[in-house]
Order: sequence, then structure tokens, then C-alpha cells
Amino acid sequence: MAKPIYLAGPTAVGKSAVALELAERIGGEIISVDSMQVYRGMDIGTAKPSAAEQKRVRHHLIDIVDLTEPFDVAAFIRLAKAAEADIQARGKVSIYCGGTGFYFKALLEGLGDAPPGDAKIRAQLQATPLDQLLIELQQKDPDFFQKVDQKNPRRVVRALEVIRLTGKPYSTQRAVWSATTTGIGFHRAPKNLHDRIHQRVDEMFRLGLVTETEKLLAQGLEKNLTAMQALGYRQVVEHLRGQRSLPETIELVKIRTRQFAKRQLTWFRRQMRLDWISLDTEDAAGVAEKIARTNLST
Repeated sequence: MAKPIYLAGPTAVGKSAVALELAERIGGEIISVDSMQVYRGMDIGTAKPSAAEQKRVRHHLIDIVDLTEPFDVAAFIRLAKAAEADIQARGKVSIYCGGTGFYFKALLEGLGDAPPGDAKIRAQLQATPLDQLLIELQQKDPDFFQKVDQKNPRRVVRALEVIRLTGKPYSTQRAVWSATTTGIGFHRAPKNLHDRIHQRVDEMFRLGLVTETEKLLAQGLEKNLTAMQALGYRQVVEHLRGQRSLPETIELVKIRTRQFAKRQLTWFRRQMRLDWISLDTEDAAGVAEKIARTNLST
């Protein structure tokens, strides 16, 4: 039975193209590790695989919930493991591919002893300004405070939710990393990655990100605090409210995406065991061929 392959990296680095090429070479199917591509209708802003790409290679965990439905890391793990079992039962190879580090880590570590969510406590935390939440987190769990993405309210809220429920630091309730699991990480030189980010953002707006956001607002986007964190959508919502012009919005999305990619790289380098591959000089097909040969020889 073939072991799963894990492909990780920052947004716009080119990991999806490698995953497609790799899947075709080794008889694989792709399991998306993306906290936003699970939502139906969030297509352009999440760079969701096109219909042609999904026809080319079967994808899992894409378009599986509506904006009005809850979705969290526990649901991801349950569905990902089910997809993996189905893929293996059909003699295929599971290729996990994405940029949501928290999902990767939970998938490989497990959820530890953390309790299930509490709606009342979570609502209280979500109504509290982020700077106040960070002060509480620093006081109650300084270790996790140093590690968490302090600009990501979802991570901060979940940690404090667990702390309030258990009375124990969140950092002590997480499973230990499996030293035997190694994935593949992709990176590019900063200028190369930034150029790709700019091109992607321009393409998203050209394809109709503003119109897509308007439709999603009518479907309840603002009520889904997780989905509203998605890059691009939040900034477009602010544009639609008249907070800034469209050119200013496009530029802001580029800035926020560059910042996000930098945080992703830092997180992956610190939190996961990855063999790093540069995509600066090699195309997706060439990289996929090397990974395929390595995978077949192990």
C-alpha cells in the first residue's frame, strides 16, 4: 500500500501544478489541504482548481460545505482520512496538497486532548478585540503565544477556547510531532514569488472576484467568520462598502497576500519536517518526475 505524499508551500508558489503532474505519473488523487476551498462558491478568490483540472485528476475536499455550514479542523481530519482510505482501497496514491499549515499539523499530529468547541465561549472570544485576546494568551500560555500566527484570530480564539475550557495551557494539550513523517515543501526566491502573487491577484480581479464576492455576501459570507478571513474577499467587502477604490483594493490584496505567503513559509519551516524544493528554475513536470522517481524507489 503506497504511503500518502504531502506537498506544502505558500500561496502561489506552484504546488498545485506539481500535484497535478505527479498524480498523473503515479496514479494519484489530490486531497486539498485548504481551509477555504471547502466552501462552495468561493472559487476565484481561493484559486480553486478549475473544472478541467478536476476532470484531469480527481480532487477531494473541495466544494463540500455551504457558507452557512460549520467547518473546522476536526471535520477536515475526519473527511481527509475517509478520502485517503477510499483512494487506497482503489489502489491509488493519496497526494495531500495545500497551504493550510494548521490542517497539515493536525492531520499528522492528531488533535491531542483538546476538547470540542464550545459555542458560547467561542462567541465571547470572537466578540473581543484581537489585541485583548493576545494579552490573555500571553499571560495564560506564553509558549503558544510565541508560536501562533498573531494576525490570525481563528488560531488565537481556538487556543483561548481550549484554555478556558480546561484551565491548562493549549501548548501542553497538543500531540507530539511524528518524526517519521516528512513531506515536500516548495519555495521560490522572494521576487519570483511576489511576481506570481501579483499576477494571480490581477487575474482574480479580471475573472470577476468583485462579482463573486457580491454573490457570496447574498449567501451569508459575512456571517461566516472563518470564510471572511479569506484573502481577497474581506478586502473586496470593504471596497463594496466604499472604504477604498478598486485599484487601492487590488494593491492591498497583493500586499496582504505577500505578507501571508511569508508567514506561511516561516510556519512550514518551523513546524513541519519538509524536504525543500525550489521552483525557481524547474517546471512542474520536471519536479513531479523527480518526486515520482523518488516515491517509486522507496
